[in-house]
Amino acid sequence: MTITLYDCATAPSPRRARILLAEKGVAHETVPVDLRNQEQLSDAYRAINPQCTVPALRTDDGLLLTDNAAITAWLEARFPQPPLLGRTPADQAEIASWNWRVEFEGLMAVAEALRNSAPSMARRALPGPVDYPQIPELAQRGLARVQAFFEVLNERLVGRDFIAAGQFSIADITAVVAVDFARVVKVRVGEDHPHLARWRESMAQRPSMSL
Repeated sequence: MTITLYDCATAPSPRRARILLAEKGVAHETVPVDLRNQEQLSDAYRAINPQCTVPALRTDDGLLLTDNAAITAWLEARFPQPPLLGRTPADQAEIASWNWRVEFEGLMAVAEALRNSAPSMARRALPGPVDYPQIPELAQRGLARVQAFFEVLNERLVGRDFIAAGQFSIADITAVVAVDFARVVKVRVGEDHPHLARWRESMAQRPSMSL
């Protein structure tokens, strides 16, 4: 089976897919999509993914997945080892809950701050095929949400090596990407986040995290 990942090296969402593929040890081909020059809005890419977003994953038997939720679910089912969504029902529930929190409170908050303030995104306040204008007040709210998210993660990681269920999981992958992405709005792990800093240093030992 040939797996193709439509990717952008500088964007957080496809990075999640790259890390997941690496952790699963799944070989794949990469097609770069230039978000800076809005290649995702081109007719050629719309024909692949009408949502105009990355990542997208395609297989040579006709499967097309156009978001991280679908890519994660498919990879876990198709390549179950190592399990990254949890082993037991309780673990799966805890990991799913924390992964959602990290997405909503972390990744989405950074995106809210960035997309409503960056001059280059004046008409691109939301991803996808529709242009939306920026709302400056949302940038300020997003920044406050990111700062609160760092506090939540720091508290969560007291005495823990992983975000959820005592095991490395998709929640850790999403959290690494969120924490690193926050640098674009000048929020970084600091002295007030010792447990978060310890965890991030530990995650850096995994080869996938350099992708």
